[in-house]
Amino acid sequence: MTAGADDASHMTRNLRLWPWYRFLRELIFWQAIWFLYIQAELSAAEAIAMYAIYDITTTLLEVPSGWLSDRWGRRPTLILSGAAALAAAVMQGAGGPFWWFALAQLLLGAHAAFASGTDSALLYESLAAEGREAEIERHELIGWRAGFAGLALSALVGGALARMDLSWAYWASALAFAGLTLITLLLREPPRAARLPEAAPPLAQIAKALRQPALLWLLALLILMYGFSHVPFVFGQPFILTTLADTALAAEAPVVSGAVTAAMMTVSLAVSLFAPRLRAAVGLTAMLLAAFALQVALPGALALATGPLAVLLLLTRMVPDALARPFLLARVQPLLPKDARATVLSMQSLIARLLFAATLWVAAASTTEIGQMPEADLRAVLGAYAIAGLVALVALALAARRLRLD
Repeated sequence: MTAGADDASHMTRNLRLWPWYRFLRELIFWQAIWFLYIQAELSAAEAIAMYAIYDITTTLLEVPSGWLSDRWGRRPTLILSGAAALAAAVMQGAGGPFWWFALAQLLLGAHAAFASGTDSALLYESLAAEGREAEIERHELIGWRAGFAGLALSALVGGALARMDLSWAYWASALAFAGLTLITLLLREPPRAARLPEAAPPLAQIAKALRQPALLWLLALLILMYGFSHVPFVFGQPFILTTLADTALAAEAPVVSGAVTAAMMTVSLAVSLFAPRLRAAVGLTAMLLAAFALQVALPGALALATGPLAVLLLLTRMVPDALARPFLLARVQPLLPKDARATVLSMQSLIARLLFAATLWVAAASTTEIGQMPEADLRAVLGAYAIAGLVALVALALAARRLRLD
């Protein structure tokens, strides 16, 4: 077998492992109960602060991890990401004081930072090595569907495990992340063409790429959609707890939260099956703006909703991601400089996480430092997010009129 054929074989292996990588990475069994767990161990304000610590850590590591990925390689960067996730899950399962949970969030942030941009770059470069760049949208969708399946399964199982002991969800994730680390060890580094001596330095390539209006618009939308996707993730669990407080299901909040999250991912998985046809029918720009509009509407609806049926609103949380994120990443990749692909994606993630973390610190300062978050505080925070999102949506829609993204 020639060297070229061997490289192609390795890239085919990467493509086979891609759905499994995405599935195992999303087996976050604690996703439906993490706020309830930390709130029980510490307080509501400290639970919000934990997520802010995670986002700030990822922020600090975003660009260094992207640079490391572009210089050191995709595979070793993803191996570090998997190992950090495994350590974070074990630490949180063991439990401890505030500083212990904070350290676990630091590791979890490292996991997210080292995966951010690197996973998508590995996929694109594996396809490019075989001359199959045009298939990037299809493979991004495959990865997202595998991720949605993992999220749905882990939410349902995690909620059931939490009924017996909240910490069990973290131990289940530790097993999943051990499998994730194994998958990263099986990946192969995609070949990258040697940079010509006359090629511009990476920073110059980044500056040139960022002069593209279409790329700037797409990156801005990625930044905003990150934050608005995570608003229901952070505040959904206290919303469920508050909504069920005076019902017979009050004691079953972890199970209800897990079931809602599982249903949420199942709905999103179903939507992703129809997303390619919708994109072809209405165009990329219209679909992206509609997806963001759905994200903005959700916190506003939750701020006004009352009664147990309001919990059903959370089923739409991941629908915008199903409609937008795979297509966003596929559209962005060809516009990125080849010598700084992961770095640019990491810069985008850095700004997104920094912006969202700042809003979380403001939210944490506006609520109680002891026990559960009051309902009035929760509704005020959700309403503020909705108003800010509406302003951003109008600005994006006006800017899109001058661009040709399709």
